[in-house]
Amino acid sequence: MKITSIIAIYGLFWVMAAFIVLPFGVRTHDELGQEKVLGQADSAPGNFNPRKIAIRATILSAAMFAFFYANYFNGWITVADLDLTTYFPH
Repeated sequence: MKITSIIAIYGLFWVMAAFIVLPFGVRTHDELGQEKVLGQADSAPGNFNPRKIAIRATILSAAMFAFFYANYFNGWITVADLDLTTYFPH
C-alpha cells in the first residue's frame, strides 16, 4: 500500500471518528448551570473543547486504521466475503 493511500484512508477514518466522538461529554448551558447568551439555542454546547475531540478522534482513528491495515495484509475479510448475492440468490 502506498503512503498516499495510507494518508488518505487514515484521513477518512479520522473524519469519521471525529463525528463519532463529537457528542460525548458535551453538556448544554442548562446542564452546567451557566448563563445563556440572548438568542442562543437551548441545545448549544456550554463546554465545547475541540482539542479534546481531536485527541479522542486521533486515538479512535488510529485503532480503526490499525484494524483496517491488519485486515488488508491478512485478508480476514475480502471483497468476496461482502458479496451478498451468494447469500441471497435471485
